[in-house]
Amino acid sequence: MPIINQFIEVETQADIDIHNLTPKLEAIIDKTSIKNGSVIVFSRHTTTALAINEYEARLLEDLKNYFRKLAPPTDKYLHNDLHLRDVPPDEPINAHSHLVAMTLNNSETILLIDGQLALGTWQSVLFFELDGPRRRSVLVQISGE
Repeated sequence: MPIINQFIEVETQADIDIHNLTPKLEAIIDKTSIKNGSVIVFSRHTTTALAINEYEARLLEDLKNYFRKLAPPTDKYLHNDLHLRDVPPDEPINAHSHLVAMTLNNSETILLIDGQLALGTWQSVLFFELDGPRRRSVLVQISGE
């Protein structure tokens, strides 16, 4: 069974930034001979996440507001006591980002059927930046026949 690994680079623009990875995934799939199998999307960062949901502008704003309420950046977190930890000089104050990332997923698996992602009508593969802006890397593994 062939296995293809590829990276998607994402340039994020804001502290919380949501990207639709579906078009990039479809482009990668189109370049392979694999028609049936699975696609694993894996975020390689502790302050990012992945989910399958609707990519709609008003929902994206709702999500950002929800994340800020779930773990307010201004709350007191032990992880943010940088003077008590051995950290690089540019270490950000980002405990809230870690907490939100842990409530979501760092990977998603999507079935591949007849060369198409088996997503529902309104489903997209979403990448969540929770500590940006930054340059991020997402691993895509396609396996099947």
